[in-house]
Amino acid sequence: MNWLDNYVHQKRRFSLGASAASIEPEINLIPFIDVLLVVLIFLMISTTFTRYQEIAITLPTANGSENPADLKQIHIAVSRDGRYAINGKLTDRSQLPNALMQLQSQFSSSDKDIQVNIDADARAPHQAVMSALEAARDANLSNIVFSSQTKK
Repeated sequence: MNWLDNYVHQKRRFSLGASAASIEPEINLIPFIDVLLVVLIFLMISTTFTRYQEIAITLPTANGSENPADLKQIHIAVSRDGRYAINGKLTDRSQLPNALMQLQSQFSSSDKDIQVNIDADARAPHQAVMSALEAARDANLSNIVFSSQTKK
């Protein structure tokens, strides 16, 4: 038997992975790193970033006495998410002036000193507070005050 016959004889043998020398499995890290980079890029793009204000504003607190109870008052509450309530009743922005005019007509005509208290959340949008002021102006109410917390 020469080397050519030996070579052809080895080629004819077919093996399904059963060989004398076992091959150690290895972990290929390059595809793993590629997948992690793709996930990292996806997270970086999809993350919403927090916007910081250029000026830090702290809303003031005030010391003062409470108003006398004999005044006729209308309370407009502005929530943190911009919703409105007039005297505890939820109201839409478009209905603010009409609701204020109805409340004004409920008071006697001799009461010219109707006070509008705007109770705005410290984190309420500025536009929501301005809309409440505009609605009071549209209802011809001029005695407007803002509620604040007392200093502790």
